[in-house]
Amino acid sequence: MTTIENGSETRELAGKRALVTGGTRGIGAAVVRQFLDAGAEVLTTARSATSTVPEGATFVEADVRTRDGAEALAAAAQEMLGGVDILVHNAGGARPHEGVSAIPDEEWQHALDLNFLSSVRLDSLLVPGMRERSSGAIVHVSSSAVLTPVGPFLHYTTAKAALENYSRGLAMELAPFGVRVNTVAPGRVATPGGEATRKQWAEVSARTGAAPAATNVDDTPPLGREGQPDDIAHAVLFFVSGRAGWLTGRNLIVDGGEFPMG
Repeated sequence: MTTIENGSETRELAGKRALVTGGTRGIGAAVVRQFLDAGAEVLTTARSATSTVPEGATFVEADVRTRDGAEALAAAAQEMLGGVDILVHNAGGARPHEGVSAIPDEEWQHALDLNFLSSVRLDSLLVPGMRERSSGAIVHVSSSAVLTPVGPFLHYTTAKAALENYSRGLAMELAPFGVRVNTVAPGRVATPGGEATRKQWAEVSARTGAAPAATNVDDTPPLGREGQPDDIAHAVLFFVSGRAGWLTGRNLIVDGGEFPMG
């Protein structure tokens, strides 16, 4: 008897059309690969052309931080896929500063555009098609850092907190139309972007004399290891699959036990 551990062997997304932003490395690339394994047709995007697109996926260059970029991406999804059944917003990130007062206005706007408004804009363009079909699944990738907001990253966690609140409201509005909206909040995950950010934060902490615990490279979650991109991709795959057909408006924290919730 064959044991299926992650669900991808069931081809449970066969016939589905998926768009994944930020899908050329790290968590996004893992999501793209798992969707492909599950039988979906996948379009992914990044701000610049890259050679790291997972094999089997279609790539389009687009900057989701802008309205023009969102419109170009939505048009590409319609042209290349004929519509979208699954939408995963994974693009995100920010760099740390020495404190809240050191975050300039343009960094606040950048964080909001990339981590929050990019989802709002793209949703507004693609949700109408889902409503017409009375079917669709949207996943917004947030961050467990929302649970412990700190000055150096307050622009980032504020944007992600807004994304989580928006997700719940959108889920309630779209539920009567058969469209589900959920959020996945990763903890510490071993990705190139995550490692670079932790290094930057350690450097900021060293300059300011802040406690290094939050950026200590030796820190590990209670389960004894850093998360891997596939750990987060498994959660995303679950939310967009039929197995989560009665779940909407949920936020799943995937963090190895770092932030236990009651």
